[in-house]
Amino acid sequence: MGGVGAAAVGGGRIGMVSLGCPKALVDSERILTQLRGEGYDLVGGYADADLVIVNTCGFIDAAVEESLEAIGEALAEQGRVIVTGCLGADAASIQSRFPEVLAVTGAHAYEAVVDAVHTHLPPPMYDPFASLVPPQGIRLTPRHYAYLKISEGCNHRCTFCIIPSMRGDLVSRPAGDVLEEAERLVAAGVKELLVISQDTSAYGVDLKYKTSFWGGRPVASRLNPLCEALASLGVWVRLHYVYPYPHVDQLIPLMAEGRLLPYLDMPLQHASPTLLKAMRRPAAAERQLERIHRWREQCPALTLRSTFIVGFPGETEGDFEQLLTFLEDAQLDRVGCFTYSPVEGAVANSFPGAISEAEKADRLEAFMAVQAEISAARLAEKVGRTLEVLVDEIGEDGVIARGPGDAPEIDGVVYLPGVDARPGDRLTVEIVASDEHDLEGRVLPKA
Repeated sequence: MGGVGAAAVGGGRIGMVSLGCPKALVDSERILTQLRGEGYDLVGGYADADLVIVNTCGFIDAAVEESLEAIGEALAEQGRVIVTGCLGADAASIQSRFPEVLAVTGAHAYEAVVDAVHTHLPPPMYDPFASLVPPQGIRLTPRHYAYLKISEGCNHRCTFCIIPSMRGDLVSRPAGDVLEEAERLVAAGVKELLVISQDTSAYGVDLKYKTSFWGGRPVASRLNPLCEALASLGVWVRLHYVYPYPHVDQLIPLMAEGRLLPYLDMPLQHASPTLLKAMRRPAAAERQLERIHRWREQCPALTLRSTFIVGFPGETEGDFEQLLTFLEDAQLDRVGCFTYSPVEGAVANSFPGAISEAEKADRLEAFMAVQAEISAARLAEKVGRTLEVLVDEIGEDGVIARGPGDAPEIDGVVYLPGVDARPGDRLTVEIVASDEHDLEGRVLPKA
């Protein structure tokens, strides 16, 4: 069971299974922080728990199946289960399949989850001085990095996606609230903040970019001012889920100056204008290529990550060839690719021209073969360069770290054989070798 460390206070014991993306992980952290503050113990195994919360994912069919398996396992192992998260948006379906589930709530429904816990496992009597929650709250990531969620929901209606039906329209947090949380995290030892949302570039649109206050000074609830303020905290700041809106151009100088990590995670999804229109995705591939080249002129160290879909209904051989050509031209550093998944409720499921599973698999293989060569070449260019890295863990063969171009869990790592260091340490290294995923370095002596 995906759990957390146990606390040393008697009372109701809660286990948590957290599935899905970093945004769901933040939801789990908030639920656990609230419950811990009320005196519940947080445990890491079914046998120790009085009740289990399963935070589900419903983005694609594989994630739905994983979530359903997790619910079934929790019921079999413990029996008292509350379901929340994206899959909880269809409560009737969950309760029909698992009638013994105690309660079902939707995504980011923190209060509803806590209320359900109260109903089925009343809050314990506890000594607040013996069970204080740390100011940064309960976290499920290592001590040296943390996800910072700046908004929830999405205003897009992409035809392959059902996220808005599960998480609603965009709801941004005021800049002051975001920055206060970031300050608490940094004070607790966090060395890297990973900014996440469903649509990071749209941050503040729903608030009409309202100004709030942080440390006595005004900060507009807009992405660029927020990033400038985060950059002042003296830690790595990495941006995820950045749609390529025009104002993103203003972030590149901050990266070139070393104030933000030179890293952009942009979910482009395809390059064919026909398919982008069918997907209801913004931007055209030609304009994106122009901007990518301009960004790299301004910030040569920039790492670009993206995700794509192959096998979308109606994708022709010509569309797929356009995508491969875009990969060659864009030379993206890190790329993920998925075959189209007809998740229940997606508009595109009704589109003509469904692609067979065999053809989807062939296109995925061809796509990844092209990208593997590009990624290997991009990493090979780093050999001989000097990088600052952040230590993640100590492995059997030495230190495992990440550079500015490596987000945790989704990108590669930097191996440092024979090095004495601790997680969270920053080291200056020379890159001595590479492959299509990872780098190897040697630590340089301190100046």
